[in-house]
Amino acid sequence: MDFNLTSEQKLIKQTAAEFSKEELLEGAVHRDKNKIWPSEQVSKMGELGFMGMMVDEKWGGSGLDTISYVVAMEEISKVDASAGVIMSVNNSLVCYLLNKYGTDFVKENYLSKLASGDKLGAFSLSEPQSGSDASNMNTFARLENDFYILNGTKNWVTNGIHSDYVIVFAITEKDVGHKGISCFIVDKRYEGFSTGKPEDKLGIRSSDTCELYFDNVKIPKENLIGEEGDGFKIALSTLDGGRIGIASQALGIAQASLEASIKYSKERVQFNKPISANQGIQFKLADMAMEIEASRLLIYKAAAAKDKNENYGHLASMAKVYASEVAMKSSTQCVQIHGGYGYIRETGVERLMRDAKITQIYEGTSEIQRVVIARELLK
Repeated sequence: MDFNLTSEQKLIKQTAAEFSKEELLEGAVHRDKNKIWPSEQVSKMGELGFMGMMVDEKWGGSGLDTISYVVAMEEISKVDASAGVIMSVNNSLVCYLLNKYGTDFVKENYLSKLASGDKLGAFSLSEPQSGSDASNMNTFARLENDFYILNGTKNWVTNGIHSDYVIVFAITEKDVGHKGISCFIVDKRYEGFSTGKPEDKLGIRSSDTCELYFDNVKIPKENLIGEEGDGFKIALSTLDGGRIGIASQALGIAQASLEASIKYSKERVQFNKPISANQGIQFKLADMAMEIEASRLLIYKAAAAKDKNENYGHLASMAKVYASEVAMKSSTQCVQIHGGYGYIRETGVERLMRDAKITQIYEGTSEIQRVVIARELLK
């Protein structure tokens, strides 16, 4: 068992770290405060191959493994978790789904543009009445000749405003539960497609989140992903991979919290000595470091299992639960170590705590992840 990154993975990590420092760091606090979407930075991420990292090169991607994606996600999210979630959704939820389940028509017309960064994708599963109970949806698609007619509402859609294409899950057969759910790729230019206002969020404020509305949207039947009724299976499979991405985002937030805490504790002098000389601070730093390293190893294990085509769903859930809880704990301790300076916006420390919270909620709450883990244990 080799715990070391390959030379290629190290290069990707370095490239992501340099990009984050040069392109994301300056202005991160400003973008967060004013809810400014990082359009220029996202475009450059596409140029670097970060928007379709695990997609076959044939379809415009980088053809890399999941570990490579994880290390890039950590470095991006360490500086700007908003940029991290934009990248995660396009990679884990949109490109992965189309690469695995899409026809050659879909890959040529949609995936290739998304993986290259020319276009941006979004993933819409949740609805106002269905959050964790994802199968309890009302959005309906009716087949008429060569088109599906789509009606309904989706919410909590990351990239919903700035995306070009959206993965949409809808009922195609009523009264059969989750077996009646199908999956589509929808161009936002289709008539009857509209977006709601951007949500005013606690964290990841420079990413966009909104509702989507479908009013008799005509979708070519070629845009069906898989077969009718495959949608719920596709959604669950895709979310397994997505949870590795969110765990990596949480890891980046936690690592940033540790690094900021170490730096500040060495510089801050109280009672004629740096506060890092105090055992109370040292224990906080030690606990953060242990838990972050444990998170990283759990994420790598889930990613490695995915790349080997092993059963990894429960590992992805473990990684997401643990990494997100470590991110929340580490960022809170970071604010505590900074004292009053940690509570003001200008230092950027309080942003880590606000960004960390959502990693315990989206793409399956921590409670849902524990259900997934327990089911695997009790099989």
